[in-house]
Amino acid sequence: MSMTDLLNAEDIKKAVGAFTAVDSFDHKKFFQMVGLKKKSPDDVKKVFHILDKDKSGFIEEDELGFILKGFSPDARDLSVKETKTLMAAGDKDGDGKIGVDVTTVGFSFLISELRIMIVLFSWDCRED
Repeated sequence: MSMTDLLNAEDIKKAVGAFTAVDSFDHKKFFQMVGLKKKSPDDVKKVFHILDKDKSGFIEEDELGFILKGFSPDARDLSVKETKTLMAAGDKDGDGKIGVDVTTVGFSFLISELRIMIVLFSWDCRED
């Protein structure tokens, strides 16, 4: 399965293009722009598994630096600063990795450690 099986190719292109400058990556905006906010927990889980390159069930810091390439092979790598910021947002238990534990919560969904894909979408990016 590819990312474009789950997300609109044009949305991905726009989102990747919006963050081409080093240290410009904003995970909240990026994940909203690619359309993850509108996806079901199952689809978010599928996206997670695409990004989990070593298929460990976790996204570790070394994989996180290449996360944009998971959406578009031509995308840039994240800077060390961006990678650490993204890891800090997602790794809430401090184990150095982000898991895919998905739980449904009302109209939103939650990936327990991957707050970058869930709580930030459903709370920071929701429509009022």
